[in-house]
Amino acid sequence: MTTSLVMETSLAQFPVRRGKVRDIYDLGDQLLLVSTDRISAFDWVLPTGIPDKGRVLTQCSLFWFDWLKEPNHLLSHDVRKMDLPADIDLQPLEGRSMLVRKCDVVKIECVVRGYLAGSGWKEYQHNQSVCGISLPAGLQESDPLPEPIFTPATKEDEGHDENITFDRMVEIVGAEVAEELRRRSISIYQRGAEYARSRGIIIADTKFEFGRVDDELILIDEVLTPDSSRFWPANQYQPGRGQPSFDKQFVRDWLSTTDWDKNSPPPPLPDDVVIGTRAKYIEAFEQLTGEPFAWS
Repeated sequence: MTTSLVMETSLAQFPVRRGKVRDIYDLGDQLLLVSTDRISAFDWVLPTGIPDKGRVLTQCSLFWFDWLKEPNHLLSHDVRKMDLPADIDLQPLEGRSMLVRKCDVVKIECVVRGYLAGSGWKEYQHNQSVCGISLPAGLQESDPLPEPIFTPATKEDEGHDENITFDRMVEIVGAEVAEELRRRSISIYQRGAEYARSRGIIIADTKFEFGRVDDELILIDEVLTPDSSRFWPANQYQPGRGQPSFDKQFVRDWLSTTDWDKNSPPPPLPDDVVIGTRAKYIEAFEQLTGEPFAWS
């Protein structure tokens, strides 16, 4: 039985909203965030999960919440101390769950880019800019940017998020909130990237989400994980090409060798791809934190 099915059975009494990889249970004035082992690629949730992936993402976020000391939504990560019904099987929830405060979610993805990669590199080649921000001529793929840039996107409940200009963000959330989120997002990225570099990991870009509790903007969701960020091994970094990564590289590479058209349900993953992907996620956590992964 898959992790998500076990949790569906044991928490069925609570309203739930399911994203691609996370289940969010409404406990009244609090939420239970459960990171499953589902994995997505090319905007599809794959039929095969990656064992312990949800635990890696949760443990990474917990590390950063503690290290960054930023106001955030976390209340507890110990499922045995959460006020859950006595008949719930806690074992599937351990290591992958966070009890968090409810808040008014800011409907903006706060993206920070420190390196020229992905869609940013594609756009730069056409017009020497990224999300409308002009950049110097002559940059190569994977080059560091002169300074990190803030490139917000809409946060959509359905469909794809859409890159927007900062001016459009101001129209949506107001100038004061937009300025604070830009300042804080860049600051958090810079602090996290500096630490990660000391651990041999380049964080090329990332996205943050924020919510409002009373008059305070707080960090929510996951923070600086291999799913919300682009992690590169520093000892293999070489500008002028795409970089090896710590996230879904095995999955994307394998899918690209198949005849899957990306417009129909994807094929199941073979065992070696599952094993290799799991190992990369765990490697990222252990290298970042210096701690062994407790569920290996």
